[in-house]
Order: sequence, then structure tokens, then C-alpha cells
Amino acid sequence: MKISSRGDVAPFIVMDVMEAARKEEEKGRSIIHMEVGQPGTGAPEAARQALAQAMETGPLGYTVALGIPALRARISRHYKAQYGLDIAPERVVVTAGSSAGFLLSFISLFDTGDRVAIGDPGYPSYRNILKSLGLEPVRLETTLENRFQPIAGDIDNVQGLLVASPANPTGTMLGKPELGALIERCAAKGISFISDEIYHGIGAQKPVSALEISDDIYVINSFSKYFSMTGWRIGWMVVPPSHVRRIERLSQNLFICASHASQVAALAAMDCEDELRCHQETYARNRAVMIKGLPKAGFPNFAPPDGAFYIYADVSDLTDNSLDLAAEILRDAGVATTPGLDFDPLRGHQTLRFSYAGKTEDMIEGIARLQAWFAAR
Repeated sequence: MKISSRGDVAPFIVMDVMEAARKEEEKGRSIIHMEVGQPGTGAPEAARQALAQAMETGPLGYTVALGIPALRARISRHYKAQYGLDIAPERVVVTAGSSAGFLLSFISLFDTGDRVAIGDPGYPSYRNILKSLGLEPVRLETTLENRFQPIAGDIDNVQGLLVASPANPTGTMLGKPELGALIERCAAKGISFISDEIYHGIGAQKPVSALEISDDIYVINSFSKYFSMTGWRIGWMVVPPSHVRRIERLSQNLFICASHASQVAALAAMDCEDELRCHQETYARNRAVMIKGLPKAGFPNFAPPDGAFYIYADVSDLTDNSLDLAAEILRDAGVATTPGLDFDPLRGHQTLRFSYAGKTEDMIEGIARLQAWFAAR
């Protein structure tokens, strides 16, 4: 039968790496996972308990498309506590993960053929979702000198700009002046601005929310990373008041609503500060292990991350084919890493991403394996 060109997008390579690692584990091998940006911890205990109780007390059915009011109100209070911002609960939209937030944002803001700028290296699903919607992703080639973040002077002849801070795969962040310059540039040129803030809360430095600078933007966040709830597929957006109803209409038709079960758990997770703080301490330890150990394992060329839980290393001294290098490391060292081609189709053949989202003991073992692999190479 006839198929649509919308499906002609590149694979999400990290998922292929995960499958290759799974097959190795099926053979009985021990694999250290440094490929996927997934916390090694599960959802907070209180979140699991809240869901168990909710399942005993009544059916979990459809909710309103924008999310249960209690969760929207709790997210509003989160912005007050973390950023000192008064964000009306009515502006909060609960989504089926940040992925649904990107889809809703792109459909709401852009028409077929519109050009949307994204920094490279960057999260690959940005450009693949854009392409599948008939939009044109415009590559902004970022540099180490600018911490792999876009700069205002590069933004022109586009209808949208999407930035992430902290960023995937680099972990770098935008300061308030730099973020403000980007937002000001977009406002002056009538460019829609989307801020991906799903890694907020992870890292030693406090990130700046784009909402501290402007209300005329879209912000996307998620319970996957800081709240350690990847598989629950639950996130949120904050949009201008005049955009709420259009997002609601889209949500009603595309998703009906986010999972009721996940919303119940997410609401409880937001009050688990002590448990979540322990997770951040683990990431800090892991970061220290990686920064100290990677140079000894043959990977000295990287910018230390400000946030998230990734290190993006230049491996041009080892290879010009990151796919082959990642496969070699998995085969010979039993460590799964992500080829940079996922994040930068033009320059990623000479980079690898290492995730340190897992357990500290796994990071220590992974570094030891990489050091032995490099010594024997």
C-alpha cells in the first residue's frame, strides 16, 4: 500500500544501542549501561503508594484533557518554590510525557513548511518530530566556545526556536543573559520560542527557567528525569493564557488525556523532596567518577557538564565512525554508549555520549572496563 513520506525519519540510535545491549545480556553477559538517559532509580515510594491506594478506592478513567486540577495546582506551586514565579495553574497543561509536549507545541505554533531552529548537537527526536509534521528543522551548529548552545546572532529566517538548558547530550546550560538574548531576539522577529527544561533540578548549578524572562513562550518539562519516572510517560507544559484553549483542543483530539494513573503518582512524587535529593547526590558522585575516570580511559576531550547526567566526548583521535566505535566498546568492554550521530548528523561521527544516570557502582565498574579496553586496544 502507499505510505507517507512523514515516516521517513532517521532511527533513534540510542534505542538501537539499547536493543544490542539487551541481546548481549540475553547471552549472559554483564553490560554497563551508559547509553540511555534513564535514572537507575524508580518512581519515589510515595508515588507508588499513592497509585496503589487510588487503584483500591476507585476506577482510574479519563481525566480532563489539561490534567487533574490538583496536579496542575501543585506544578504551579513548584514554580513559586523553585523560581519565585507566580504561574497560574490554568496555564499548566499535563501531557503524556515531554514527547507529547513537543508534538502539541509544534502543531500549535507552526504550519506545514515552517522552519524551526534547533542547536546541534541536540536531542534527535526534535528534528524527527518536526520532519514527520512537514516542518523543516534548521540546524544551528553550536561550538564548544559557546558551551554548545545557540547564540542570538544566529537566529534568523525561521518561524521557531527550540532550546534546551541543561542540554542533551552536552549537559551545558544557558545563563540568564544568554537565555534572555535569545528570547529577546525571537520576540523582535516574531519567532515562537520553546524551552525544553526537562533536566531542571539535576546538577550543581541552579538553572534559569525561560518563564523568569517572558510569559510569551512555551515551556516543556517532564517527570522522567528529576522525578525518576521515565516509564510513566507524564510531563507538563506552561503556555501563554491565550494558548491554553488551543492546546486543550489539540490534547482532547490527539491524546484525550494523560494517563490518570501516572497523574496520581506524579502528584505524590512532587512532595518527595528527601528521596529526590538523594538521587541528585548520586548523580553528583557519578559525575565526579566520570570526569576523573574518562580521561584515563582514553576520552579526555569533553566539556564538563553543568547539569543533566551526560558527558559528550570528542573521539576524533580514536575514530571517524562513532557507530563502529560504540559497537566495538559494547563488544569488547561490555559498556553501552551512544554514538554522537544521534545528536549531530554532520559532526557526530567523531563524538560519543556517556550517560551517568545509573548506580554509582555501575559507573565505577564501567570506567574500569573502559580503562582496560583502552589499555588493550
